This record gives sequence, C-alpha cells and structure tokens, in this order.
Amino acid sequence: MKFISWNVNGLRAIVKKNFMDVFKQQDADFFCVQETKLQAGQIDLTLPGYHQYWNYAERKGYSGTAIFTKHEPLNVTYGMGIAEHDQEGRLITLEYPNFYLITCYTPNSQTKLKRLDYRMSWEDAFRSYLNTLAQQKPIIFCGDLNVAHQPIDLKNDRTNHHNAGFSDEERAKFTRLLENGFTDTFRYFYPDQITYSWWSYRFNARKNNAGWRIDYFITSNQLQPQLEDAAILTDIMGSDHCPVELLTKPTFKL
Repeated sequence: MKFISWNVNGLRAIVKKNFMDVFKQQDADFFCVQETKLQAGQIDLTLPGYHQYWNYAERKGYSGTAIFTKHEPLNVTYGMGIAEHDQEGRLITLEYPNFYLITCYTPNSQTKLKRLDYRMSWEDAFRSYLNTLAQQKPIIFCGDLNVAHQPIDLKNDRTNHHNAGFSDEERAKFTRLLENGFTDTFRYFYPDQITYSWWSYRFNARKNNAGWRIDYFITSNQLQPQLEDAAILTDIMGSDHCPVELLTKPTFKL
C-alpha cells in the first residue's frame, strides 16, 4: 500500500496550482494533508474512489487536516478527546482491522519559543494518546511534526539550536516518543541520508536546499517487517513542504 503525507500550506491555494495533478499521479491508498487552512463548505474536492475526512480549526484560515483514502475505515476520530488540544483541527484517526492511521499537524513553538509550554503539553498528551491506541493495535502516523530530530535533519543546526523546531525540549520529546515503541521510517531505511521536506520561503532556501526534515511517517515497531520503503518527494513543488511517502509490502493487510 502507498501512503502520502503533505503539508499543503493552504489547500485552496494549492488546488489552483498542481494539487490535483500530484494527487492523481501519486494514486495513493491514503493521502493525508496538513494545514488545509479552510472551513467546511469552502472547498468542494471531487476525488472519485476516495472517502474524505476533514478536521477544521475553529479559527478561520488556520491549521486543519484531512485524509483521503480508497479504504473506508471502521471508525473515525477527530482530535484526542482533550478540549485544550482539539480546537485547531490537528488530528484525525482512522481505525482499520489491523492498524490505526493518524494524520497530525503538531503545534509550532513559534518565535522565541513563546508557545513552547503549550507544545510540551501537546507532546505529552499526544504520546499518551498514541500509547493508549497502541495497546489495541499497531499505528501508522504521519504529518508535519514541527521538529528536526537530529543535526542531520536540518541544514544549519548550529545557528538554529534553541529555535522552534530544533530546541532541546522538542527533540527530547521526539526521542521519548520513539523510545515508546515507534519507528521513524525514513531513518529506518536511510540512517545517513540528508534530505529535507521543508524550506523557508525566504533567502532562496529551497533553491539552495537549506531545509529541514520535519515531515514524517512514524510506525509502531512491530510493523517494521511490513515496511517496504520510505521517501521524501523533493521534486514535487506547490508548497513550502514537499510530500513524504511510505510503502508497505504486499503482505500488509488492512
């Protein structure tokens, strides 16, 4: 099966560019998006053969996630059941017989880490949510997690130390998450490869490949034998992020 995740940085804007072409070309079983930046009724996507699931932020033009899938789930959950964290449309969970699929848009800690305390609260709540689900069946989750885990995951690690997305606190939370039984699938296949998934719109960052790897597919460790490959699709334009991909083996079942 093929899984795609893409922070589109405004779905209405990217639909006017190349989104539908990319969507059709990828022909994914599951296509997850983050930062839709819209409300219900503000877009009408015709995606034959796909079920659509949307989680909108209460604040207009902000955050938001969606999943488009060829496979109807057993159950759909929006958010994690905590009011403080469920107002920004950041989480969708689809349940299948043999796994959960989650798309996530993790809160940014913002300039001077002014939202770091909230980010730490989110991280703890999200990890607890994942751990509860993992007691029932394995998990695949993806999205813009707003953290570059290791120095290899961003171009300028020294100058960005203590900045949002590369603070010691955020990186430690990501480490703790992985230690709870999860696999960073890109690093599982490519432990030393330098490839980024996000570039600032400033300073010709994408042209100069001065980027960050902050978009992920993470799976429960027990799914490792079912993984075939992971990729970062850097040639696909349209957003300040590029899509990331996960492929599972033919033996992987819903």
